Order: sequence, then structure tokens, then C-alpha cells
Amino acid sequence: MFTHRLVFPGSVLRGRGAIKHLGAMCGRLGQRALLVGGERGIASVEAKVADQLDQQMVSYLGHEKLAGQCCEQEIKRLADRLKMQGVEVVIATGGGRALDTAKAAGVLCNIPVVTLPSIAGTCSAVTPLAFRYHQNGQFRDMFPLACGPAAVVIDADLLATAPLHWLSAGMGDTLAKWYEYRAISDLNLLSGLAGVARTNSELCFRLIQHYAADACEAVRAGQANLALEQVLDAIFLYAGLTSIMSNGAHTGAAHALYDGFTACAKTRPVAHGLLVGFGNLCLLALENRPDSELLAAIELARACAIPVDLKAIASGLDEADLQLIVEQSLKTPDMANMPMEVTNQQMHEAIARVERLSLVKA
Repeated sequence: MFTHRLVFPGSVLRGRGAIKHLGAMCGRLGQRALLVGGERGIASVEAKVADQLDQQMVSYLGHEKLAGQCCEQEIKRLADRLKMQGVEVVIATGGGRALDTAKAAGVLCNIPVVTLPSIAGTCSAVTPLAFRYHQNGQFRDMFPLACGPAAVVIDADLLATAPLHWLSAGMGDTLAKWYEYRAISDLNLLSGLAGVARTNSELCFRLIQHYAADACEAVRAGQANLALEQVLDAIFLYAGLTSIMSNGAHTGAAHALYDGFTACAKTRPVAHGLLVGFGNLCLLALENRPDSELLAAIELARACAIPVDLKAIASGLDEADLQLIVEQSLKTPDMANMPMEVTNQQMHEAIARVERLSLVKA
């Protein structure tokens, strides 16, 4: 009999001003805390983190900047640093790669990790998974972790001050939960955990469909509102639950195309969720969905500030680049999840169809 192991975060704090509870949360987990993340993430939260720890008399050991890639070498380097400094609790900030690196290093050292995302680019803050890359930034694998974050702090006020393209990336990745789950599942045969994952996936889509435009306005103004809170719940909580319920086996052609984009130096630096967001449209084209549905999806992507054509992703892409991207996408486990075999020609035709429809006036 197969045992399905579900790994949830220990605790989740969400809402405006949630960071005000960070110190108390860390104090229950350890007395020596290290802040870990990228340079921008650390800069955006360090003063508040230090103040929170001071209020709870938790020793603040300073910060450790990560190199940018969640790769084996960086995970090991951070794990060695945690051991050397006698860290008892890790506070991880930044985006998915920083959070995943910290989660993986924490598991290696058996040290609790509190995630404090400073951008809303993915659901990484809540999942027991690490998207690992090679040192050059090319995607390697989705690696399951033995445990999830000890706590998650999702502060809408903090996330409202991040650049808009990170929220757009989060919405692109979150929309994929529904587009891909629908594509790879028989919706007439869902029960139990699969049914819960389906419900969460569709809820992600509905919340973004309804609140995306107003959430984007909140970030442009740097001021959280109800719409942004709803979208953040979709990105972190409901999308995260979908990932947990399915043990990561919920991806399809949209994530496969992302994997392919990371093989190309011109597109590799683009945020995960923005590439997945464009991949969502190509997935719909692969499914031969009607033009009307694709056009509606393109308009929703635009409302989320997600790129809807290749030139918006990277300038100067040529046929050789596109062939490399497509060939790499076809080799991925994500593409193998699709209910039919996808050919090189079909992938090129899907991309071309999205490009053509993106020119249609709304």
C-alpha cells in the first residue's frame, strides 16, 4: 500500500504587519538567529528583523548573503556556515532561490527555518521542496525535502513595496497551478487529496482573475489592500497547498517550457513565474483550446503584467535560441506529465499561435 507523505509548514502568519510577530516566533525555536537571503531581500527586512529579535532577547548573528543560485554547492556552503556559527534558527528572506537554499541547508543541519519572503514570486515560502539549479543557472531538478519551514511570515505591507514584476511572476506561477493541473488530470476521477488539490488550483485561478488588476495597483502605490492580500493568499497558501497535496507532481508543459528557457543564456535571468506565465499560454495552445479561451488568458496575463510574447521576455531571440528552448523543454519530467506526447513541431506551433494571438486587439 502506498503511503502519501504530506509535509506542511509548522505555522503560517499572514496579513498586514505580520512581521511584528517574527521575534516571538523565532524565540520559540531558538536563541541564536541568522538572517539569510539575497542582497536586496536582506536590505529590505534586516532592520525590522533585528528589532524583532532584540525585543525577544534572541541573539542576532547578522546576515549571510547567498550567491543567487539554489545549487548543491551553495546549499553545502550555507550548511557549513550554519554549523560553524552555532545557528539555532534561520530566517530566510528574498525569493524562491534564496528560500529554497535556506530550507535545504536547514534540513542538512536539522535547524528550523522561518521563511520571510520579501517578494511574492513563487509559493516556495511554504513548500517542502527545493528547485535546484546548476551553477550557471540552468534548471536541474525539483528536490523534495524531509521537512518544511518551521514557520512562514507573509507580510502584505512588506510585499506591497517590492517591484511589480515579482508579483507578476507570482501570479504567473500560481495560474499554472490550475492550467497545468487541469491539463494533466482527469477532472471526472478526482477524489480525496486530488480533489483538494483541484479545488485549491481553481481557487488560485479565480482569485487572480478577480483581484489581479487591483493587486497590481496596490504594488504600484506601495500600499497593501484587500486585493493584494487575496492574491498573496493565492500565491503562497492555496498554490502552496496544491504543491504539498500533489508532492510536486502537478506540473506540465508550462513548467517544462520554463526549464527550456533556463537552457538559453538570453532568457535564463528572467523570473521563474514570468516564464511560466508565458508557458501557461503555450500550454493552452498545445491543448488546442479555442481562440476565444486563449485570448481571454492573454488578457488575464496582461492584467497581471505577465509577458505574452517572446520579445517581451528577451530581445534578440533567434531561431537557434528557440530551438534550444523547445528541445530542452521536451526532455523534462514536467513535459512527461502531459497526457499526450508533445512533439517539437507541436511546441513550435503552440508558441507561434500565442505570438499571433497576442497581436489581436482586445
